[in-house]
Amino acid sequence: MFSCWLSRLYWALSKPTGRTKPLIWGSLSRSLVLSSQRRIPELSSFVARTNTCGELRSSHLGQEVTLCGWIQYRRQNIFLVLRDFNGLVQVVIPQDESAASVKKILCEAPVESVVQVSGIVISRPPGQENPVSHLETKMPTGEIEIKVKTAKLLNSCKKLPFEIKDFLKKTEALRLQYRYLDLRSSQMQYNLRLRSQMVMKMREYLCNLHGFVDVETPTLFKRTPGGAKEFVIPSREPGKFYSLPQSPQQFKQLLMVGGLDRYFQVARCYRDEGSRPDRQPEFTQIDIEMSFVDQTGIQSLIEGLVQYSWPNDKDPVVVPFPSMTFAEALAGYGTDKPDTRFGMKIVDISDVFRNTEVRFLQDALSKPQGTVKAICIPEGAKYLKRKDIESIRKSAADRFKQEVLPVFLKASRNWNSPVGKLIMEEQGLQLIRLLEVQEEDVVLLTAGEREKACSLLGKLRLECADLLEAGGVVLRDPALFSFLWVVDFPLFLPKEENPKELESAHHPFTAPHPSDVHLLYTEPQKVRSQHYDLVLNGSEIGGGSIRIHDAELQRYILATILKEDVKLLSHLLQALDCGAPPHGGIALGLDRLMCLITGAPSIRDVIAFPKSFRGHDLMSNAPDSIPPEELKPYHIQVSWPTDPEAEKSSLNHPCHPES
Repeated sequence: MFSCWLSRLYWALSKPTGRTKPLIWGSLSRSLVLSSQRRIPELSSFVARTNTCGELRSSHLGQEVTLCGWIQYRRQNIFLVLRDFNGLVQVVIPQDESAASVKKILCEAPVESVVQVSGIVISRPPGQENPVSHLETKMPTGEIEIKVKTAKLLNSCKKLPFEIKDFLKKTEALRLQYRYLDLRSSQMQYNLRLRSQMVMKMREYLCNLHGFVDVETPTLFKRTPGGAKEFVIPSREPGKFYSLPQSPQQFKQLLMVGGLDRYFQVARCYRDEGSRPDRQPEFTQIDIEMSFVDQTGIQSLIEGLVQYSWPNDKDPVVVPFPSMTFAEALAGYGTDKPDTRFGMKIVDISDVFRNTEVRFLQDALSKPQGTVKAICIPEGAKYLKRKDIESIRKSAADRFKQEVLPVFLKASRNWNSPVGKLIMEEQGLQLIRLLEVQEEDVVLLTAGEREKACSLLGKLRLECADLLEAGGVVLRDPALFSFLWVVDFPLFLPKEENPKELESAHHPFTAPHPSDVHLLYTEPQKVRSQHYDLVLNGSEIGGGSIRIHDAELQRYILATILKEDVKLLSHLLQALDCGAPPHGGIALGLDRLMCLITGAPSIRDVIAFPKSFRGHDLMSNAPDSIPPEELKPYHIQVSWPTDPEAEKSSLNHPCHPES
């Protein structure tokens, strides 16, 4: 009856008879949602427990409760600590003969067995309230304990490969192999539950407050040009393959053509990037696209989204976020994702050394793009050892083929360096002024082509920060979250393998900066893009752009500048020709964002079932082999290595035709 009335009301309010109708329906739907949330039954209506372990307090004294959980710890067969997702509680094992069966269950069940206990919530004896547990952390349930009446062993646990205790160190390989056990740890529980809460609040912000539509896009797609390598999926049609999309980019643009106007998705994405540090072959992003919007509008939306969904146990996020151009980021920090929590910015000191006797500085400044750059390491002489300085110089020479000069300012205001005697007094004073050098500071100088010099010092800046913090200096407050927009990226970059050819800096659907459109036909390498990145504490957590909505401009960039086969994107070009609205969007990397918020050492610690560094699932041993007969429908034949040693090692493989 109610659903029938609700359906009639919906259609009545949805009729286009007035401008306020959709708003009325939206308000009503939100009211119904909130009303339904208030009517959610208690936990006991669904499962065989009345409460969770971590929620019991002194306000529950005298209540009879039923708890289910894992045996975390047992002490002298008198107490045991029961654990579930919500926390820990102490259970008193009965010692009287009338409860012998209960005692037998609770004393003989191995640790990590699953039990159900029923009993009365009582106060702990005087002097034992809020005790420090065996984990050396205070228990929120420390004022009470459970006097057990009945107990049931739900499932016994065999000997485990490691104990479920956070203070015990375990190798990551072991954690991934037994991921279902690692998930029981309080840290993994916190990480995954916080992730769920943030996603829920993001959905609420986008759908309920800003009218976005949650749309699922296909996972099986086709090979498309540009970007990272895609995973290939065989089909039963000879010689034809699907590809897993590296993002829903084309689909969300097509949704804008289709008039959905505001789309978002918690999207699964795939990239066949091989072994890369802290990357995953499959990952999740908050994918967003809007019509009739500019760059400022999208940035404002994302700032509100982050602020709305931010965890309550962290310091509030302050908006708007500061902004910096790509050129400013590279010049000041040597990277397009600067960590702005600390200083040590790169300073151009070329003018100081126009007349210098230092040979390698002379050589660099004599070239057209030559420059001299420097960073000042505060109290570097105090915290950096000689071996650290030598390691920095060796790293610059081996990895970047550049020379770095360390210069120390002594108390006498003289420079302690192999080239110190070549630094004239006036040059030294200018260095002190430009870099704000204090006693015991260390200045690192390098020279060369501008971008290479900045890139080198940007990496050394982070390495030196690590060294200083290892010595006890606090540069990067772990409780500080420093957001930053980086804008005005180049639209194209030279290809590494052939610098005379260009490739997209972001992706081929990014629109050029309106002021630079004319350069597309003369000097495309100078065109700026309407691309923007969101950076948090030196990590890129999101990237997006205003898109090309003109089919002819898109065709010109693909065919003429990028030399791509436009036939692969004929569907998109046809769609743009059918009245595509101006549109733009962004994608936030959910895994990276959660990693930074929780302070996890790797994104693998915020993903339920991640892959290893090499892209393997150590728990299920994926990827795995497939028998030849199962490959026949896909018209695929496995090609085995011709190397004698590799061939010898493959003969025993279950899929090998000779095995």
